[in-house]
Amino acid sequence: MILAFGSATEGAAFNALLAAPGALALAAYAAAALLPQGDGSRLRASLLIAWLAHALAIAVDTSGAGAPTAGARFGFAPALSVTLWLVIGVYLVESRSLPLIGVRRALAMLGATAVVLALLFPGELRPHAGSRWAPLHWVMGIASYGLFGAAVLHAAMLSRADRQMRQLPVGAATSPAPLGLPLLRLERLTFRFVAAGFAVLTAALVLGWWFANPWRWDHKTVFSILGWAVFAALLAGRRAFGWRGPRALRWLYAGAGLLLLAYVGSRFVLEVVLHRPPAI
Repeated sequence: MILAFGSATEGAAFNALLAAPGALALAAYAAAALLPQGDGSRLRASLLIAWLAHALAIAVDTSGAGAPTAGARFGFAPALSVTLWLVIGVYLVESRSLPLIGVRRALAMLGATAVVLALLFPGELRPHAGSRWAPLHWVMGIASYGLFGAAVLHAAMLSRADRQMRQLPVGAATSPAPLGLPLLRLERLTFRFVAAGFAVLTAALVLGWWFANPWRWDHKTVFSILGWAVFAALLAGRRAFGWRGPRALRWLYAGAGLLLLAYVGSRFVLEVVLHRPPAI
């Protein structure tokens, strides 16, 4: 009985240790969301602590730590968590040199939501990859999600700044943009992330086509290719016809939505709605 009690206690302590990074990330994200805007140093410290704890929580969740068999664990919630972690990382880097005002609270709340979803839906344990190239394909796919997520973040700031500029009083058109960043510079940053995400997504699709045997036309593949086509049209239209403003942003949001449906959406339906183990 003593041995059984000790074993149960050790198991509970181990599970609590595994959950500690997620709990720390949630607390730090909550602090970053609730602290007043003027407290810059504490805001940045809270968000940085949350980001680092979030990274550790992702490593613990996806490594399959505590599972009865060895293998990698992944699913729609970990994919969403990694994507938001990458977007917040971009924000932390850029905010050191650029005045990215007004997005900190939203990013902190999204980060906390991603951590909770990953804890509730950790995904399926995969003891073996289908190919030695599969991990690289997964990493590149998630990296493209992060880059397009950063593009969407900048596009949202661009739309907000444009709306606020239009609401300025007559004669104030020469004032700085409400977000503290020139609109043209913000637009260039947006499409640099689009171009980088498109390049990484292209490489991920080519790699997936190369090692897949046989190639499957499932929901993930179809939505991924549709998203790729939308981003290709956006970049071509911007280069050939100078697309910008609401038209370009609509194409960006459409492509990002298709990519979100490709992996996160299809995995959510299979894991949560249908309770069916999907193929990665």
